Amino acid sequence: MKKRKRTTDGKPKRREAETEYSREEAKIQRFHIVSMDAFSRHKKFVNDYMLYYGGKKTDFKRDTSRDKTDMDVIRENHQFLWEEDEGESDDSWERRLAKKYFDKLFKEYCITDLSRYKENKVAMRWRTEQEVVDGKGQFICGSRKCCEKEGLRSWEVNFGYLEQGIKKNALVKLRLCPDCSYKLNYHHKKKEILPKKKKGKHKNREDDDNAKRHKTDHHHSEHGSNNEATESPGWSSNTDQSIWSGPAKITEEKSREEEFDDYFNDMFL
Repeated sequence: MKKRKRTTDGKPKRREAETEYSREEAKIQRFHIVSMDAFSRHKKFVNDYMLYYGGKKTDFKRDTSRDKTDMDVIRENHQFLWEEDEGESDDSWERRLAKKYFDKLFKEYCITDLSRYKENKVAMRWRTEQEVVDGKGQFICGSRKCCEKEGLRSWEVNFGYLEQGIKKNALVKLRLCPDCSYKLNYHHKKKEILPKKKKGKHKNREDDDNAKRHKTDHHHSEHGSNNEATESPGWSSNTDQSIWSGPAKITEEKSREEEFDDYFNDMFL
């Protein structure tokens, strides 16, 4: 007779049940971890590690003493003046970042700090975009803490500074109010930039004076000739002589570029 196999009434074996359960549990855990963001996932792994192996949260705290922001890197590698090709071919990303920041600055006028003017120590830097929009340093006094708008004067300063152990000089322009101008020139008189005289207006004035003189002389000569000669009716000798006395004067009109130059001459010194 053949032996009958033992039946388990449709129930799986214990090992098979454990394997299937662990497989389903792994799917649930995997779905739960994937649905979490990076920070929550990090906290879960840390808590699981501390739960199974023990320890403190301070053991996982990162050392932030050497952390640097972008501004810290720019301050360390900043230069008042850069060469055109300097910093672009440099291997260090810190110097490339400082060069890109320098390229975004506006180098027409400077902002100065005159808080230590009595010690003959003056600090300068270039303007930022917001300061250019506000007019700081051009239409408002270029001193860091001064907001005066009246009586501004332009100065050309040979700014000497020490950078990376090398002494450098740069000619910079400042727009300062009378009080800040006094502080700037406390030890040495700086060169003041005055608005240029307009040559076109000066020439026009000379032409007007010459025309007036010529007209008065011509009037006297006409007056003498009128006594000797008789005038015909309906004709004026003054008109005749004024028309044919010399070549016609042609008034020179200024071009649009010259008009803009005259308009901005006093504004941008």
